[in-house]
Amino acid sequence: MIRLLRARLHQGHRTFAYPDGPPPPLPDRFRGRPLLAPERCRDGCRDCVEVCPTEAISLSPAIAIDLGRCLFCAECAAACPEGAITWGGDHRLAVRRREELQVSAERELALATALDERLRRLFGRSLKLRQVSAGGCNACEADVNVLSTLAWDIGRFGIRIVASPRHADGLIVTGPVSENMRLALRKTYDAVAPPKIVIAIGACAIAGGPYLGHPEVAGGAGAVVPVDLWVPGCPPHPLTMLDGMLRLLGRLESAGESR
Repeated sequence: MIRLLRARLHQGHRTFAYPDGPPPPLPDRFRGRPLLAPERCRDGCRDCVEVCPTEAISLSPAIAIDLGRCLFCAECAAACPEGAITWGGDHRLAVRRREELQVSAERELALATALDERLRRLFGRSLKLRQVSAGGCNACEADVNVLSTLAWDIGRFGIRIVASPRHADGLIVTGPVSENMRLALRKTYDAVAPPKIVIAIGACAIAGGPYLGHPEVAGGAGAVVPVDLWVPGCPPHPLTMLDGMLRLLGRLESAGESR
């Protein structure tokens, strides 16, 4: 026991200081918000559009990316001969409305705003979420689990993952919502007492991901239940998820972070 206590004292404080301090460092390979330079596009060139596996890129009237469909694979950047698409390191990607995930050089990403005052009073200090894997590959599910580890510890914000929708204030949905999970997701949503919120995490839960347009998937959580927060990525980094949740609860502004 004494050895354990000594080891713990030697290790010090492990939980990230964020948002009261800087966010944890991200690896060089991390792909955050894309950076678009439409002035570099060549007339008639469609290399980025043709290589995109989820048809997330449009060129009219100027190059734009639907982050809800995007897999962050960076095939578009590799295919572009002029470097019109590059990938930045900004982890802040979560939004409140689906259409706000359509980004271009002229349209900044409208980061998620807080719930109304009544819901913030209800959920701001204690938010219980039931996670529903609606046909996902387990990547988004794994990164949701990361948020409950020692370094992230979302419990310090009053956010907890619970086992039953009867004990929850809302849902986290991952996966494209397969036909076999459509009814299960709806029943889980109905089992949560109102008022309630839904968070769609990952490209599959937003638009179907690589299964976009497949007849055996609903094409995302929004086709089955109303969604209050959209967190893009494949999978989203835990920091992107946490950033979106804290914005939803109005916790980042109180920590002095400006958008």
